[in-house]
This record gives sequence, structure tokens and C-alpha cells, in this order.
Amino acid sequence: MNKIVSIALLFLVTLTTNAQDKKAKELLDQVTAKIKSYNNITIDFKYTLNNAKENINKESKGNLVLEGNKYVLNFMGVTKIYDGKKSYTIVPEDEEVTVSNLNDYDEKAITPSKMLTFFNSGYKFAWDILQDVKGRKIQYIKLTPTNTKDQRKEILLGIDSQTKTIYNVIEVGKNGTKTTLTVNSFKTNQPLSKNQFTFVASKYPNYYINKLD
Repeated sequence: MNKIVSIALLFLVTLTTNAQDKKAKELLDQVTAKIKSYNNITIDFKYTLNNAKENINKESKGNLVLEGNKYVLNFMGVTKIYDGKKSYTIVPEDEEVTVSNLNDYDEKAITPSKMLTFFNSGYKFAWDILQDVKGRKIQYIKLTPTNTKDQRKEILLGIDSQTKTIYNVIEVGKNGTKTTLTVNSFKTNQPLSKNQFTFVASKYPNYYINKLD
């Protein structure tokens, strides 16, 4: 009798897990569809890095304007522009601009181009906890990298249950480092300049232009 009960319980757990995985996939699909429905997205965010073992605790703020695979990212005093073909990294402190033909979609990291949809490949996902954050219901999905060489142990993706937009992304490294990106402001379909994603060299007359390609 005990064996039958054990088998029944195992079957029930499997059914529950499969149902939750399906719920997680459906929610992620809703987020992706929502992101793709906008002409452009502008976000202000906070980024924290913490490693208790190494006594590291850093906090930075940034903003990102995204349209398709084009973007302008301002973060930690550096501006990065990607016009769909070339990447321009502008470092005022060094008075240097690095130009590259690198396509962000070829990178495995969570890059600006795919920051809001990175979860669509390379991860196993599972339904996680629901939290109340200042009246907002934030549903977490746990993402586990399928590449065993990935230095990230897991990623928790917080999704606003009502708006189906990303609230935060928490990365937990195998070395104990924890990084959190929290979206403070999320605006869509803003009027953008025609040259929003164009690098204008004349704005940086004394800068050294470092062309990698």
C-alpha cells in the first residue's frame, strides 16, 4: 500500500511541476509579446553588485533607450551606442571612442539589445515565489543556465503580474556574487530623435577613435 501511495505522490508532484513549468513558459511568452509590441522602450534602472564573502557592495544607476536591436545605454559614466551594425563605446574619462562591428546578438551575455528578452534561449525555467512590492504583485521565474560552464548558478526574473513587464533581474553566481538590476522607470513609444542611435563624431572632437575592426 505504501508503495502505491509513493507512486501516486510522485505522479502528482510530476503533474504539478509540469503544470508550473507550463505556467512559467506562458508568462515568459506574454512578456516577450508585450516587449515586441512596442516601437521603442526607455528605462531607468538601478544596478547593485554584492559579494558578502569578498565584502563587495556596489550600486550604480543607468538608463537605456531601445528600439529593435538598436540602443543607447548610459551606465557607470560610459555611453554605448549600437546602430544595428556598429557599436560605439564612449568613455569621457579617457576621451576615447571604441568602434566595433560586434553584433550584440552573437554574445552569450545579457546585453542591452536582449536585456528584456534574454530568457528565450539557453535556460531551464521554473515557477518561483510571488512577492508584494509596494502593492505590485511580482511573480518570479527561476532560470537555470543549460550550459554547465556558465558561471551563473541561477537567475531570478521578477515580472509584474499585471503589466507583464520585467521588474527586476537577479543573477546569482557560482562564486557567491549577486547582481540585481531593478527597473525604476519603464516608458514606451516615446518620441525619439531621428539621430537617436547615430554616433556623431563631431560631438567628440578631441577623442581618440579606436577602431577594432
